[in-house]
Amino acid sequence: MAITKIIKDLLASDSGWSTSSESGLRMPKGGAFSGTAEPGMIRNDDTQDSAGSESTMQHYNGIDWKNFVNKANPLNVEYLVVAGGGGGGARYGGGGGAGGYLTNYGGTPLSLIESTNYIVTVGAGGAGGTGGSNGGPGSSGSNSVFNNITSNGGGGGSGADIGPSRDGGSGGGGSLGDASGGIGSSGPPIQGYNGGDYAGGTDYKAGGGGGASEVGESGSTTRRGDGGDGLQNAITVASGTGPYYAGGGGGGSHNPQPSSGGGTGGSGGGGNAGTMGSKDLGDPGTDYKGGGGGGGSTNTGGSSASNGGFGGSGIVILRCTKATATLGSGITVNSTAGPGSVNGVLITGTSDYYYSATLGSGTITFS
Repeated sequence: MAITKIIKDLLASDSGWSTSSESGLRMPKGGAFSGTAEPGMIRNDDTQDSAGSESTMQHYNGIDWKNFVNKANPLNVEYLVVAGGGGGGARYGGGGGAGGYLTNYGGTPLSLIESTNYIVTVGAGGAGGTGGSNGGPGSSGSNSVFNNITSNGGGGGSGADIGPSRDGGSGGGGSLGDASGGIGSSGPPIQGYNGGDYAGGTDYKAGGGGGASEVGESGSTTRRGDGGDGLQNAITVASGTGPYYAGGGGGGSHNPQPSSGGGTGGSGGGGNAGTMGSKDLGDPGTDYKGGGGGGGSTNTGGSSASNGGFGGSGIVILRCTKATATLGSGITVNSTAGPGSVNGVLITGTSDYYYSATLGSGTITFS
């Protein structure tokens, strides 16, 4: 029976040769093989590269030297991508629609490649409508992006005098400037729902902005429309339901009676509408949740204070087993501004970490 010899100098460890389990077998290296090859030989060719490495392992199959191909390990990632919310309309303006909501948490993980740069963009909230006695519409929020996944910015709410109510991840609420609520992104997959419609009549009750889980409430003869509720997501916790994201803004009104007070924002960061008199200005949507801004409310004659609330900024959250990541310039993750390294937040009771991008646009790399 043939005897295989292991030469001492071919075994390597940090402290020299050792027979401990931490030692590694160092293969002969060099350029093209010039000796007599035999089947089963293995060597390291340091004049070639493979999948980004500075050398490539080879084996001799009895005819030719064949290269092993280096393959990066796949990394399973769960994500939540919420866009910026839309701004509320001015005067008795429609509520802003919530930013688009996309997630694979609790479903099939996304398989990524280690040591690869992936684009992350956090969408800003849209501006609230302005105009005093000539109320304008809110602006739509900006998109949030992770790799090839894009959540659409929430639609701005209609102004009392100038439309439109805007389409978006969720649609903005309607008002006199555009009675119909904006259209949400119906997908597939669904990102959000339509905004509520304007009621008309002497009280001018506007519709609420759509949310991630339901349409915004339409105005009626007795009340303004509330914003549509968002959705809960547990991507940052070990168990349970997690916080709400992507609620629509409440619709404004044009009557001082208590029953006509401003609409309530939907769960998930939607801003309340102005309530007239003491607070005509619509509340902003909540940042990092993509909430829609509340519509402004006003008494007869209008007021420069009856502007719509700003939409809340969006967020991108990634969950995986990597404890650290590398950021490019322009992006802030876990309160760390790139470029540089960022630590993941350990989710207690699991081996997972999460990375929460809250500002800007840049790259993230796991390796």
